[in-house]
Amino acid sequence: MGVLRDHPELALFLCLSLGHLAGRLRVGPIALGGICGTLIVSLLLGAWAGIEVDGDVKTVFFALFIFALGYQAGPQFFASLGRRSLRFLVLCLIELASVLGIAWLLARAFHLDVGTASGILAGAATESAVVGTASEAIGKLPGLSAEQIGAYQGHVATAYTVCYLFGLITIVVYTSQIMPMLLRIDLREASRGLWERMSGGGSGGGAGPGDDERESLPGLVGRTHLVTRADGCAVGSLEASFEGRITVEAVRRGSKDLPPTPGLTLLLSDLVLIVGRRAAVIGAGRAIGPETPAIPGVDRPLVTARVAVTGATGAGTRAPGAHAARTNTTGRGVHVTEVLRGERRLPAGPDTVLARGDVVTMVGARAAVGAAAAKVGAITRNDVTDFAYLGLGIVAGSLLGQLVVRLGGAPLSLGTGGGCLVSGLLFGWFRSRRQTFGAFPAQAATTIKDMGLALFIACTGLTAGPMAWPLLKEYGALLPVAGVAMVLVPATLSLLVGRRLLGIEGPLLIGAIAGQQCSTPAITAITQTADSSVPMLGYTITYALSNFLLPLTGPLLVGLLGT
Repeated sequence: MGVLRDHPELALFLCLSLGHLAGRLRVGPIALGGICGTLIVSLLLGAWAGIEVDGDVKTVFFALFIFALGYQAGPQFFASLGRRSLRFLVLCLIELASVLGIAWLLARAFHLDVGTASGILAGAATESAVVGTASEAIGKLPGLSAEQIGAYQGHVATAYTVCYLFGLITIVVYTSQIMPMLLRIDLREASRGLWERMSGGGSGGGAGPGDDERESLPGLVGRTHLVTRADGCAVGSLEASFEGRITVEAVRRGSKDLPPTPGLTLLLSDLVLIVGRRAAVIGAGRAIGPETPAIPGVDRPLVTARVAVTGATGAGTRAPGAHAARTNTTGRGVHVTEVLRGERRLPAGPDTVLARGDVVTMVGARAAVGAAAAKVGAITRNDVTDFAYLGLGIVAGSLLGQLVVRLGGAPLSLGTGGGCLVSGLLFGWFRSRRQTFGAFPAQAATTIKDMGLALFIACTGLTAGPMAWPLLKEYGALLPVAGVAMVLVPATLSLLVGRRLLGIEGPLLIGAIAGQQCSTPAITAITQTADSSVPMLGYTITYALSNFLLPLTGPLLVGLLGT
């Protein structure tokens, strides 16, 4: 144990490993999950070994986690804002009224001191900012000695620690495992279907393929044909007859490969490689001649590039314009297969007009794609992290979190977590609008997000472990029951109101309930269960509201109990 005390980094990663192993255990359809497993292991290890972890370490990991969370959700968050998002405020008000009322009733019924009652409120609501606001309010209560103030403020921290454990486990399991069953939905399929509707796929469209899936009928295909019926037809005339939806990429005449320039005349028995939309390629095949097996040497490598429309030349043009273009050096064409406007997928057809900020997927020969991309904007890369942009975002968020606004004498601030969430949302949204900088690959963002949260939880558990057992012995089952009740009551009320009265879709509602509780571990478990970021759309709205409103409950409870 001396090694772990002297080297707390060993304890952190031991908790990470053992916690995620424990999280794989399942009881029926319910799994504990890596986050809850890490918290339990770290609490046990902290109580046993008494390991101390510097508070700044926890702050750093939390900042990394919450910024990555906001960065990934930013484009979707701002796209979802509108009048309908105001309904999420109702869920936050349910949370505030419920936790404040339950904490006040428990204090009156069990004669709890103001510090313990405030700690129960902060821990069960999994809102650490309440610890600070309540402790400061206790320090201003009249008629208390310095010793009493110190004791009550100590009770805030210890009660918070115990209730946080039970509140956290409850909200994670309840939202990610039990709520989908109560709503009678498959969270993964419901999230996928909702995303399809939100992205413009329509109710009759199927969802796009998952990470481990591929289209069985891709839209862009290549075929080789033997020229019979197209004898004497020029390449340019053949392509023009199909309105640019196909391009001739290679021509072999005997043993010679000819450049497929628009003026080249096809002759009987030429082998031709055509690339384009499936329906157009089928039609072109009828006009050219019979299809042949793949011929070695005729195949041509094609590259795929995502191009951000940045200039006035690209904005206002129609999507198919790029794939009809050819370059003088290669005579090869470029096909537009997808147009993204924000998070909305637009059809790459003749009716789609490109706008500044659109991201166009182009497929073709490398030189041809480069030339076409230069006409409309710039090729974007998302395979290397732009640490300059990300570092600036975290700095901005940390500074924003230091701003303090006083409301009725109570100091209010977003804190490092709230500030980094806001900056992550803004920086992620701005990256989606100007994709020539600020790259943060999805896998890198997910790794930083998941590891940052897990290590933050491990720091919390190791620090709280030594204090948890003495407080449990003093209050018995009261603190665990309070922690569970103060999660279940507002979450269940919000589930009923959100579904039956507000008509919030299931995945959004579950994410919003995690957000009203300010539970970042819960939304992580939810998105992992859903295999989708759709629940984050509800989470980010309620998290931002509750992160500002819940700290107000600390001084309010202290004022009610101190009078």
